[in-house]
Amino acid sequence: MNARKSPAVLALLTASLLTAFGASPSPHIGVGAKPEKGAEVLFDGSKEMLHSKWTYWKGPGFKSSLPVKWPIVEDPVDRGTVMMTDDRAGDGGKFGTSDLVTIQEFRDCRVHVEFRVAKPSGNSGVYLQNRYEIQVLDGDKTPHGMAAVINETPSPYHAYNGTGKWNAYDITFRAARFKDGKLVEKPLVSMYFNGQLVHTNVTIQQVWGGPNSGIDGGNDGGKGITDTPGGLKLQNEGHDVRYRNVWIRKLDLKKPDTRF
Repeated sequence: MNARKSPAVLALLTASLLTAFGASPSPHIGVGAKPEKGAEVLFDGSKEMLHSKWTYWKGPGFKSSLPVKWPIVEDPVDRGTVMMTDDRAGDGGKFGTSDLVTIQEFRDCRVHVEFRVAKPSGNSGVYLQNRYEIQVLDGDKTPHGMAAVINETPSPYHAYNGTGKWNAYDITFRAARFKDGKLVEKPLVSMYFNGQLVHTNVTIQQVWGGPNSGIDGGNDGGKGITDTPGGLKLQNEGHDVRYRNVWIRKLDLKKPDTRF
C-alpha cells in the first residue's frame, strides 16, 4: 500500500511538474503575468503611459528628441496595443541612439517585461538600473545571446518561445552595495524566462558595452560602478521588437539573496 503524501509534499511535486513542463509556477510569472501587490505598472499599452512614465536615455550616442517616437501599434498576436522599438530619428542599428528609460529610478526591484521579436536575428535588450543588460537577441545561444545576463551567463535559449511569439522576463534584482563610497557587494540577479527558472543569484561583475550602453559603461571599462539608482531601460537597435505588460515593484533586500 502506498503511503499517503502530505499536502505540503503534494504542493511541492505539483510546482516541480509545472516548472518541468514550462507552466508558470505563479500567476505573477510568465507571459500574461498579473502585477504583484504593490507593483507599479510602467506600460499598459497606452500612449499616455508611454509618454508619462518613459523618456529617452540621453547618453553619448543619443540622436533622437522628445516627445518619445516609439510607436504604439496593434498587438500582432493578442488583442490590445503594444510599443515598438522603431524610432526613425535614431535608426541605423547603433545602440544608444534612442533607447527608452523609465523616468522613475530604482535600486532593488522585482521586474516583469514581455517582448516579441518579429524576425530572425531581432535585437533589443532589457537593462536593469540602466546598467546591466538582460539580452534580447534572437538566434544567439552564446553568453551574448537571448536571456543571458550579457557576457556573464550562458543563454538559456531552451526557454525561448521563438520569433513571432510573446516571451516574459521575471527578474529580482539587488543593486550593488557601497560603504564609505567603495563597492563592497556586487549586484545580484535571479530570473524566470517564460516561467522557467534560468538564473539564480548571478553576481554581475560590470557594465558591458561601453559608454553608449548605460550608466557607468564608460567608467573604468564598465567596472567603475557608482552608487546611483537608475531606470528600467529598453533598447532600440533598429529591429522590430515589441514590448507590453511592463511592471515593477520596489524592494529592499537586506541580504544578498534574489531568489523568488
